[in-house]
Amino acid sequence: MTETPPRNVDLSIVIPAYNEADRLPPTIDQLLIYLDTQAWSAEIVIVENGSTDGTLEVAQSLAARDVRIRALHLDGRGKGLAVRAGMLAAFGKYLLEFDADASVPADQIPALLKELDAGADIAIGSREAAGAQRVGEPSHRHLMGRVFNLLVRWLALPGISDSQCGFKAFRRSAAQDLFQRQLIDGWGFDVEILYIARSRGYRIQEVPVVWYYGTSSKIEGRLVHNTFAMLKELLVIRRNAMRGRYV
Repeated sequence: MTETPPRNVDLSIVIPAYNEADRLPPTIDQLLIYLDTQAWSAEIVIVENGSTDGTLEVAQSLAARDVRIRALHLDGRGKGLAVRAGMLAAFGKYLLEFDADASVPADQIPALLKELDAGADIAIGSREAAGAQRVGEPSHRHLMGRVFNLLVRWLALPGISDSQCGFKAFRRSAAQDLFQRQLIDGWGFDVEILYIARSRGYRIQEVPVVWYYGTSSKIEGRLVHNTFAMLKELLVIRRNAMRGRYV
């Protein structure tokens, strides 16, 4: 970039990116077109972590095109690691986790921001709340997701219908507090952040979203492996809590 990135913006959009060279450009284009129609200011923070397909170069090229985009690089891997780095580096009043495949389109961002404006500390997109829609998802994928969520509710987050949607918004103060306490670098970080948030008294509001299934989903590619990895991380969260590691 040739200019200093914007600071004190209204919204920071944090996008974790591992081997997303093909999906990043259309997603960023969609976001920029949408942001151009909004009155509030925003930045996009792309966090690349250990890609092997040229994602870093793509992210840097996108950042060179628009001052609102920053490209960060991490040597380690893990979605949780990337989201934490982006959240802690963001400048916004509100901070949004946004998946690189744009499975929840940008035009649904105001629904989360509305809840933050109304007093919520965290607003999470839900594919299961009343009014939500799941578009194009295979039945086996939905079934495994629901089984996993039952375990999440039983072990960590009773009352939250969908903890895994990669579309979550945070007040800056909440994000700075929670992500500094995060210990899990893998897929289970979403559950961990919400678990810590509840234990610290933050108000969490679920928001129904329209979610589009992507055939090249990273979860789908290693569905069974990733499901077992997340189950293991659920037990790690319980262990960490019992040992007081989130205090």
